[in-house]
Amino acid sequence: MYSPQTISEASKLLAAKKLSAVALATGHLDRIDRLNPELNAFLYVDKQGALAAAQASDKRRAEGKSLGPLDGIPISIKDVIVTKGMPTTAGAKMLEGFESPYDATVVRRLKDAGAVILGKTNCDAWAHGTSTENSAYGPTKNPWDTSRVPGGSSGGSAAAVAAGMGLASIGTDTGGSIRQPASLSGVTGLKPTYGRASRYGLIAMASSLDCPGPITRSAEDAALILSIIAGRDPHDATSLPSETINYQLSTINLPLKGKKIGLPKEYFGEGLDAEVERVIRQALAVYQQLGAELVEISLPMTEYALAAYYIICPAEVSSNLARYDGIRYGHRSAEATSLREIYDKSRAEGFGPEAKRRIMIGTYVLSSGYYDAYYRRAMQVRTKVVDEFAQAFESVDLIAGPVSPTAAFKIGEKADDPLALYLLDVYTVTANLAGIPGISIPCGFLDEKKGVRSKKQGDESHTPNSALHPPRLPVGLQLLGPQLGEDVILQAAMAFQRETDFHLQDPPLSWTD
Repeated sequence: MYSPQTISEASKLLAAKKLSAVALATGHLDRIDRLNPELNAFLYVDKQGALAAAQASDKRRAEGKSLGPLDGIPISIKDVIVTKGMPTTAGAKMLEGFESPYDATVVRRLKDAGAVILGKTNCDAWAHGTSTENSAYGPTKNPWDTSRVPGGSSGGSAAAVAAGMGLASIGTDTGGSIRQPASLSGVTGLKPTYGRASRYGLIAMASSLDCPGPITRSAEDAALILSIIAGRDPHDATSLPSETINYQLSTINLPLKGKKIGLPKEYFGEGLDAEVERVIRQALAVYQQLGAELVEISLPMTEYALAAYYIICPAEVSSNLARYDGIRYGHRSAEATSLREIYDKSRAEGFGPEAKRRIMIGTYVLSSGYYDAYYRRAMQVRTKVVDEFAQAFESVDLIAGPVSPTAAFKIGEKADDPLALYLLDVYTVTANLAGIPGISIPCGFLDEKKGVRSKKQGDESHTPNSALHPPRLPVGLQLLGPQLGEDVILQAAMAFQRETDFHLQDPPLSWTD
């Protein structure tokens, strides 16, 4: 059976009654059955619940009571976001078997819009990582090349969407954990402005940095989901009081002519793979063809932002993970014979190496005698990053550049070098420090020698579930906007995707006979 690639396409078919929600859900569940043993993108699949939700959607449509464009659409949830009736482990042994008594706000809003929740996706434990190799339940594999990582920490979500195991997934972005796996897996990933979408029900990594957001095939789909999950939440004091905007309608057809796109020279220097830069430059040429002006800018605080991030983030991690003590909930060691051993052994057994590393770093930088030398200075750098972006957006409308300095790397290639993994966040952490929105869109492949393929240049159109394209490693283009500037980056992302078809190309493991 033909399966639509995007939410907008599926929604039209559902509305026209050319496709049922049950058939749509069944098709994706069948694909999960077939592909997940290889990819390990899902940690839990709720077949019964998904089919029941799909049946309810079909009934509503038959009665003329559709809840909107998301009604009947199959979506997965990253396993750091709590879901009622499903396990939530945060990819960690510490929470193995935990089931939340309530839904996170973003999940509740999706359900209220009629979305069909397929299950929970794999992630680096506690969202600590850039490759999904830190998951206590094994790494997720990249559907473009199963010997490679899909990125992280939302790697399971990105791999699931790329392989057609659901039309969207909700991930979280603390230092690039939506945008980076979207780039490495060839899908679209949107990090909203901090506070745009509620963090209520999100298992906290770093509370001042965490942002839930959508991973989809297209920017249009990301805009649709954002319009559903965004808005003030009385359960989250950091959620923004601004009114919810229909991002899809407000951005879809606006022209780019006259827009200024800033290219930070710091994003195109040492450390950026030459082939990745070539693909990014070719993608930026599309914006010139659309009438946008490319302007070189400088963001000198980029040099210090990564160091500041890896002080601030572990500091907040050490605080947030202190609650997992083996007493109230979470793993309790069977070997403990005293109160002290409950603490010591439960945490030693429940936390993996990366969590322990970040707890130690965070505790150190917050300790007496080191707080001023490290944490206070990092917060001062953060303020300068905020000011620098604000100043940059006075002269340009948005900022563009690479998401990751490399394409997907081999599983295990960097596992013994945590610093090398941290350095992969160099282009993404600044958006979290500044609280600004960012999006990653597929813009090419490392082995693409013919430049950007444009549908308007007579190229062969995409045929779903076919083997037209050989396996390649995708590259993502990052677009950053000012605070509350989701409409700006979505406008630019949609314009690019109207001209190119990278976001519609399927990896090998999504093909069917």
